[in-house]
Amino acid sequence: MKINLTGKTALVGGSSGGIGKAVAEQLAESGASVTLMSHSGNKLKSIVAGLSTDQGQVHNYLVVDFSDFEGYKVLISDFFATNSVDILVNNTQGPDAGNTLDKQVPDYQEAFDLLFKTVVFTTELALKHMIKNKWGRIINAASVSVKEPLSYLALSNTIRAAVVTWAKSLASDVGEHNITVNSILTGYFDTDRINQLNTKKAEQQGIPQEEVRSDMESKVPLKRIGDPKEYGYLVTYLASEQAAFITGTQIPIDGGLLKSL
Repeated sequence: MKINLTGKTALVGGSSGGIGKAVAEQLAESGASVTLMSHSGNKLKSIVAGLSTDQGQVHNYLVVDFSDFEGYKVLISDFFATNSVDILVNNTQGPDAGNTLDKQVPDYQEAFDLLFKTVVFTTELALKHMIKNKWGRIINAASVSVKEPLSYLALSNTIRAAVVTWAKSLASDVGEHNITVNSILTGYFDTDRINQLNTKKAEQQGIPQEEVRSDMESKVPLKRIGDPKEYGYLVTYLASEQAAFITGTQIPIDGGLLKSL
C-alpha cells in the first residue's frame, strides 16, 4: 500500500520537534504541502527547509504561542483568511505536571485554553473549507491517560478527555461531508516532553533519570518507548484515502501499555 497525499494541504501543531515534527516530515514525504506551527520560529524554519518537495509541495510555518489563547486566535484567524487545509493535526505542548492536590482552578483554566479551546477554534476554521470541499481529515493528539489517568498529569488527564469526547461528537456531525475525525492516544515516545517529565520524576524520587526511563520501558510490553516516526506513520495513514472509513475512534499507539480494553 502506497499512501499518496499529493495535492493535499496539512496544518500540524507543535511541530518544532518530537511527535509534531515527525508527523510533518511523514506527511511531506507522502506528498502533502505542510504548514508547521510552534512558538520557535528558528526551529520551524530549519525543519521546513528539510521537508520533501519531490512532488512539488510548498511548505510553510506559522509562529504561535498555544498558551496565549487570545493571541493565538488572532494569528490562526489571519492564517485561515488566506489559506485552507485538507488535513488538520491538532497537537500542542502539554500542561505542567502535577497531581490533583497540586492544582487549583486557574491551572485547569489555563490547561483548558491550551488543550481544548485552541483545538476547537482551529478546527472550526478548518472545517469551512473541508465542508465545502466534501473532504477532510481531523486528527487529534491525545493521550493514553484518557483511558488510564496518570496521577502526575492531572491537567492533561482531565482536559484531553474532554477533547476526545468532543471529537467523538464532531465525527458524527461532519461524517456526511466525507470528513473523518480521530484521536490518537499517545503512549511513551522519545521526545523532549518525556525527558522533562522524567527529569522531574527523578528529582522528586531522588533517583537517576536513567532509572526512571528504564522503569518506564519495563512497563511497556514491547520493552521500549516509541520512535516519533512511528507516530508519523499512523497519522499519515489516518490522513489518507485508505482510512476513509475510520472515524470517531480513539486509537492507542503505546506499545501495548494500556491494560484496559
